[in-house]
Formats: sequence, structure tokens, C-alpha cells
Amino acid sequence: VQLQASGGGLVQAGGSLKLSCTASGSSLRGYTVAWFRQAPGKDREFVAAIRGRSSRTTYQDSVSGRFTISRDNAKNTVYLQMNSLKFEDTAVYYCNVVTIKNYWGQGTQVTVSS
Repeated sequence: VQLQASGGGLVQAGGSLKLSCTASGSSLRGYTVAWFRQAPGKDREFVAAIRGRSSRTTYQDSVSGRFTISRDNAKNTVYLQMNSLKFEDTAVYYCNVVTIKNYWGQGTQVTVSS
């Protein structure tokens, strides 16, 4: 599975961005897909996940109510809509799926200016 993350950029605090994670080589259908992020000097942390069968979603507390994860199985893509962005959301965002192996996308930079 190859994961291509896109949609990052520079945005002012309070703004919005929508990240996409598109898979090739295998279908994401039925698998839980997650977004993680890593800020400079910090460990990679969980942001949000969406289950494969139920599409049940889980969020880190700091993004709950501001971020929304969704999936479009027809496009083999998972999205992360990020609203009300804060400076502390600045990080490289990675998508992740675990099938028979653990796969990571290449990351997309999100920079929020205060």
C-alpha cells in the first residue's frame, strides 16, 4: 500500500485546511485509517482515526470539535477537515493504515501562523 498525503499549507490561526490521504496498491475499505502529527522536537502523536467497517471516529481531545475525519471508499481516500486551526496544530501530518503491515504516508506540512 502506498499512501499519498496532501493538502497541507500555511494558514492563519482560525483558518481551515483539508488534508487528503489517498491509497494506491490496495483498497482502504475495511481498514482503520488514522492521522498522526509530529511537531518539531516532539514525538509523533495520534490525531484522529476512522474505522473501516463502522466508520466510527475517534479524536485526540485537543482537536475534538475542530477536526473531522471522513472517508470516501470509492476514491480510496481519507480526509481530515481541520477548522479553527491554532498555532499548536503546526506539524507534519501523516496518515497511517495497518493491514498486514504498518503503512505511513510521506507527510504533509501544516503551518499555522499566530
